[in-house]
Amino acid sequence: MTQVELQKREPVPRGLARTGPVILSYGFRPFFLAATVWGAMSMVLWILEVSLGLGLGGASGSAWHAHEMLFGYTSAALAGFLLTAIPNWTGRLPVSGQPLLALFALWAAGRLALLWPSALGETASLVVDSSFLPVLFLICAREIVAGKKWKDLKVLAALFALASGNAFFHYGNAVWGDIALPSRVAIAAYMMLIMIIGGRILPSFTRNWLRKRGITTLPSPYGRFDIVALVTALGALALWIADPQGWATGVACVAAAVLHAIRLARWRGWMTVAEGLVLVLHLAYGFVVLSFLSFGAAAFGWLEPIAALHVATVGCLGAMTLAVMTRATRGHTGLELRASGLTLASYAAMIAAGALRPITALLPDFHSEIVSLAGAAWIAAMLLFVAEYGPVLLTRRKELPSPRGSF
Repeated sequence: MTQVELQKREPVPRGLARTGPVILSYGFRPFFLAATVWGAMSMVLWILEVSLGLGLGGASGSAWHAHEMLFGYTSAALAGFLLTAIPNWTGRLPVSGQPLLALFALWAAGRLALLWPSALGETASLVVDSSFLPVLFLICAREIVAGKKWKDLKVLAALFALASGNAFFHYGNAVWGDIALPSRVAIAAYMMLIMIIGGRILPSFTRNWLRKRGITTLPSPYGRFDIVALVTALGALALWIADPQGWATGVACVAAAVLHAIRLARWRGWMTVAEGLVLVLHLAYGFVVLSFLSFGAAAFGWLEPIAALHVATVGCLGAMTLAVMTRATRGHTGLELRASGLTLASYAAMIAAGALRPITALLPDFHSEIVSLAGAAWIAAMLLFVAEYGPVLLTRRKELPSPRGSF
C-alpha cells in the first residue's frame, strides 16, 4: 500500500486541516505562540517604560503593565487552552482557519490599541480590547451547550467573570484611576479556572504516568473533598475581592490554603519527580496554596498586598500557563510527552520569577535589583518556550489523532 493510500485511510485529526497554514489548524498554535512572544515583549517594554518613560498605555504605565499581564498574556494562553480542550470535551470540531484568524486578530488588535490609546482614540481602543473575551466566551458557550457538557458551565462562569473584569478594569482606570478591585476579580477568576481544570488534568495525567510504570498507588479520584475545597476557595476569593484586609478574609484564605495543600497531596505529585512535564503541574498548583497563604498574611498585615498579588500573578498564573502550554503543545503535535532540557530550563526560570518577585517586600532596599532579576527570569521562560516550540507550532503538522488525555 502506498503512502498516499495510507494517508487516505488514516483518521483525520479533529480540526487539523490537510491544507492551509499549520498555525491556523488549531487554537493552541497561534495563541500559545503569541502569548509567549507577547509575554516577553510586554515585560521588556515595561522595563523600558520604567527606565525611559515611553508613555505606554497613556496616562498610567503601571496600569498598562498590569492589564497586559492579566488580559494580554494570560488571556491568550487561556484562549489557546480552551480552544483546544473544549473540542476534546465535547467531541465537536475546533475553531480553525479563517474564524480562528479573525479571533486571533481581535486579540492582537487589543494589544496594539492599548500600547498608545491616543492613536486610535481612548474609547475606541478600550472597546477593541474589551471585545476579545466576550467573543471567546460566546464561542466556548456555543460549543459547551451544543455538546451538552453541562458540568463545564462553571468554566463559562469564570470566563464571564474575566470578560466582565476586563471591562471593569478599563472603567476603573478611566473613572477612578484605581485598578485594584478589577485586578482582584481577574486574578480570582483565573485561580478558580486553575483549581477547576487543575482538578481534572493533574490527577488524570499523574494517574496515566504512574500506570505506565506499573505503580498502583494512584491519585485520589474527584469527590466530596474536592467540592469542599473548591467552595471554600470560592468563598475566600469573594472575601478577598471585597475586603482584602479583613480578618474574615485572612481566616478564609488560610483555610483554603490548608484544604488545597491537602488536595494537592492527594494527587501524589512527589511520585512524578522523574518527569518534569508532570511534576511542574503539581509545582504550579503549589502556587495556588502559596497564593492563599499570601492573601491571608496580607489580610493580617504580615505581608504587603502587592507582594501577595505577585505570588498569584507571576507564580500561580505564570507557572500554570507555561506548564499547560508545553504539555498541550507536545501532546497535540506528536512530540514525546517528556520534558526536554529547554523545557525544564523554562520551568526553572518561571518558578524563579514567581519566587523572586514577592521578596521585594522582605528586602525593600534591593527592590530594583530583585524586580530586574524576576523580570529577566520571566523573559527567559517565555523566550525558551518560543525557541523550542515556535518552529513546532508554525510548521509541524501532526498526522495522527491526539492521544486520549492530552486535554
